[in-house]
Amino acid sequence: MLNFENLKKQAKQIVRWHRAGYHPVAERIRAALPRYRQLDDHAILSRPFALSDAQELIARELGFDTWQALRDGDRGTQASSGQENGNQPRLLGAVPQLFVTDMEISCRFFVERLGFTLLFQYGQPPFYALVQRDGARLHLRFVHRPVLDRKGEPDLLAASIPVENLKALYLGYKAAAVPVHQNLKRQPWGTQDFIVSDPDGNLIHFSESISPNPSGPSQNGK
Repeated sequence: MLNFENLKKQAKQIVRWHRAGYHPVAERIRAALPRYRQLDDHAILSRPFALSDAQELIARELGFDTWQALRDGDRGTQASSGQENGNQPRLLGAVPQLFVTDMEISCRFFVERLGFTLLFQYGQPPFYALVQRDGARLHLRFVHRPVLDRKGEPDLLAASIPVENLKALYLGYKAAAVPVHQNLKRQPWGTQDFIVSDPDGNLIHFSESISPNPSGPSQNGK
């Protein structure tokens, strides 16, 4: 059984986050409510957002069309869930979260070295940030100490980003002296890629689909 008191509290919290301009809630709104699907974070956060909107968001996340349908479903009556009305779930993307030990240094690295834009920081002092370049978004989360021990697993990726015109990006990063963990390389499965490292050792993978190389072995970029 659903705890409706808890769900009501969640809806009120979503409204408070929206009023506070909390960017992660904009992503949640965009994913759940079709009328917000084509809006960016600024447009979503600048529009009115009522408690009824937050309740609809929660209902849709739980597979119901409306808050009332969710309530009816909880009482055992027939409700219109996403799968019952033919609307199959659709994943709209994923936003990796990188763990960083110095938010200021990390934000500066992504903006000045990797060409991202800082969309927001949250907290005093900041413990959370969102950076974006074109369609790629990365969440940065402050931690007091490294989360992963990379000594035994040095090649664990923190994020993978598909790119158009990968070689130009690679050459730009090389010119900016970005720490490169793996040089530009053609892979036998039909991609070329390279990997850079941020100040905390988080490995960020950039890749582009290409035609398979008929000549056989992959080549390291120079």
